[in-house]
Amino acid sequence: MAFSSSLLPAPPFAARTAAQSPPPRRLHRGRSICNASLEEPSSLSFALVSGGVIAALAATLSLADPERRRQRQAASVAGGDEKLVVKDYFNTAGFERWKRIYGEAEDVNSVQLDIRQGHAQTVEKTLSLLARDGSIQGLSFCDAGCGTGSLAIPLALRGATVFASDISSSMVAEAERRAREALKSDPALQLPKFSAQDLESLSGKYHTVACLDVLIHYPQDKADGMIRHLASLAESRLIISFAPKTWYYSLLKRIGELFPGPSKATRAYLHAEEDVEAALRAAGWIVRNRDMTATRFYFSRLLEAVPVGSA
Repeated sequence: MAFSSSLLPAPPFAARTAAQSPPPRRLHRGRSICNASLEEPSSLSFALVSGGVIAALAATLSLADPERRRQRQAASVAGGDEKLVVKDYFNTAGFERWKRIYGEAEDVNSVQLDIRQGHAQTVEKTLSLLARDGSIQGLSFCDAGCGTGSLAIPLALRGATVFASDISSSMVAEAERRAREALKSDPALQLPKFSAQDLESLSGKYHTVACLDVLIHYPQDKADGMIRHLASLAESRLIISFAPKTWYYSLLKRIGELFPGPSKATRAYLHAEEDVEAALRAAGWIVRNRDMTATRFYFSRLLEAVPVGSA
């Protein structure tokens, strides 16, 4: 189950390559940040104005306290318990929002459409990783944090035996409804088994465990434990995706927190790729393949890990 705080603008080309001279900064409707009467501002005036903008932004970030605001929102929902806050969000307003984003509804704005397309790319990349080892027919899969079934359903359509879970009972019900609709034309296909439960309570053994865009709800110390737990359920392969922690994404996340909204009661955690890999190694797993999806409002690092010695 992905979450909106992992869906921030991807870095511009210049931020991903060698440093380049930045283009003139502009306000809404194409207006320059410099005074409109200064058609050819000097480098000094531009520097002064730019410096003022940066200083103002820094002051705003330092004075704002999104964490305190989030705590107030969380306390009003579930007494401050993060897991209950996430569960409540994805059973109420969050469910309606993400059901629409991860569906085929046309009443989505450009940002939501971009998120839909970005998540779809992550799912397709996951399926491509699986296909490299041949058919998955008859293999057992655990889709941990299945959301509305965007991965569980394609797995079932390919003949896999799928167990899919989500903390939100509303998400699970929607995923099962979509699965029944998608699989009804072929009675030979096995409907995924859906369950409303959190990741910590998952048990059993599966050929492959997949957990896409869920770690954003876990701080790094808890994410380490969750990765170990997921690895203990997998026999041959573990696929996880997460919002990578970089200076650029961290800045965008911080700026986004300045604008309160219903979903901001839930915390969003970015994770450094080296920290995730360290947790995998500690569990006896090693990364075999990696990929990255970055659209304007969605970014997700995808890792495929296998037991050490089998890579």
